[in-house]
Amino acid sequence: MAAVAQLAAPQAKWAWALPGASADGNGRNAVDADAQLVERCLGGDETAWEGLVRLHTRRVYSICYRFTSRDSESQDLSQEVFLRIFRNLRSFRSGEGSFVVWLTRLTRNLLIDHYRRTRAERATDSIEDQISTLEEKTVSLGHADSVLAGREASEVLQTALRRLSPELRETVILRDLQEMEYREIAQVLNVPEGTVKSRLNRGRAELARVLKRQKVAI
Repeated sequence: MAAVAQLAAPQAKWAWALPGASADGNGRNAVDADAQLVERCLGGDETAWEGLVRLHTRRVYSICYRFTSRDSESQDLSQEVFLRIFRNLRSFRSGEGSFVVWLTRLTRNLLIDHYRRTRAERATDSIEDQISTLEEKTVSLGHADSVLAGREASEVLQTALRRLSPELRETVILRDLQEMEYREIAQVLNVPEGTVKSRLNRGRAELARVLKRQKVAI
């Protein structure tokens, strides 16, 4: 329980999971490591739970950020995701799919709930991104220009993503930003692989049109 209390603290330092960062790999070793950690967690090993959170924080935070565009909100949602994972860990069945698919599906369901709760607020919300202060503190002056360029590109992409419909946006995020396989995305969204590919093609085309209107080289 101490690990859960620490996770729920409002000052959880998850800012290192920057929006532009790639997700963790989905190789066989990662799958085996996940299964072992889950088994140890269910046995009451708190260090295993901390390891599970550390391994998947980047992925969860990144998905949340791509949908909300706000660092503080994404951190809060990430904490909520992991609390939900902790409470439902016994429902995970390794033989029915990877832990990453299970975790991503749970994250998506929470984001859907959040989307519905905040629909009225978003009518007047700004789509400006929150710039990570961690990046500003850790980058050297010699790389300031390139970091600024990368940050601006990330902001443009974030704004463009928010112009897509939720079903197209989530497919583009899971495939192109989270680098999940088509079959994994199909499991997360509970749709056929053909639907995933169709949504991805439409999402990429719409994203390209939005970026072109913003005069971004793609």
